Amino acid sequence: MFPDKIYYEPGILDYTLGQQLKEKYKEKPWIPIQSHNNIEELRSNPNSSFPAMKQHLIIGTRKTHRYVPNQKVSDFLVPYTSSGCTAMCLYCYLVCNYNKCSYLRLFVNREEMLDKIIRTAGRSHKDLTFEIGSNSDLVLENTITGNLEWTITNFARTQKGLLTFPTKFDMVGPLLPLEHKGRVIFRMSVNPQPIISSAEFGTASLKRRIHALNLMADAGYRTGILIAPIILTDNYQELYSTLLDQLSDELSAKSRENSFLELILMTYSFVHRKINEEAFPAAADLYDASKMTGRGMGKYCYRPEVRREAEEWFTNAIHEKLKGMKILYIS
Repeated sequence: MFPDKIYYEPGILDYTLGQQLKEKYKEKPWIPIQSHNNIEELRSNPNSSFPAMKQHLIIGTRKTHRYVPNQKVSDFLVPYTSSGCTAMCLYCYLVCNYNKCSYLRLFVNREEMLDKIIRTAGRSHKDLTFEIGSNSDLVLENTITGNLEWTITNFARTQKGLLTFPTKFDMVGPLLPLEHKGRVIFRMSVNPQPIISSAEFGTASLKRRIHALNLMADAGYRTGILIAPIILTDNYQELYSTLLDQLSDELSAKSRENSFLELILMTYSFVHRKINEEAFPAAADLYDASKMTGRGMGKYCYRPEVRREAEEWFTNAIHEKLKGMKILYIS
């Protein structure tokens, strides 16, 4: 049962959350480390150890707090209370940054991080939106730390700004009764169920994701839907047509009325392929040489003509099946 062991920076015990986690997991092995960024015994593991390493929990403090400007859903991408994940999506972009060490890391200095968001929001002449979930899945993390409940509650007591985060999980029950004051944008990431089953290991089913989105919309949260990453399989039009039909059938009236759409085509990499070959030898290879081209150091994206065809198909299909729902962007 997760976690099987915990690697921790001893300084976390100076924080309330660190002490709470030490008590919560007191029966688990605790292994002291100098830095959550450099655990040599894990870095030296073979790629085949990737699934086993996902069972570890790493706890430290976040030292880097640099905001990255963003012009999509948010004004800034914000380093927040976790990075990595317990899920094992075959395309996960965090693998590009952390390689096989994309396990779940928790950061206990949450007061420091939220305080910077509040101060930044307060200095602005407009309502800024902060993406706090770009490095992890905060709905998943919340089941361990309660950080998302804490964040929403404390942020709602302030006067300015909005928070947003995406998820592939459905454990939203603790968020439903919170006083969020309409200042949180909850975004659910979806894909056709066959893609979830074959490439998004350890995440919620499509049906459970749609249900969670409906619950959040009915609780008054602003909502969005990410169709991401779009994987252009040979039968992608059939797969995504079925997905759009299911969204049309199962979204609640509030979800339909209030949600926008983000469409993101998959970017893949050499690092993904190497890890997946050794960790998941029976899984399908997401790289398609007939449709993809190089993009930077060891990365692959869909060729321009393939993208254009897919973008046109999705735009038309969404207009037909989810009429009135706004496409915020396609990237």
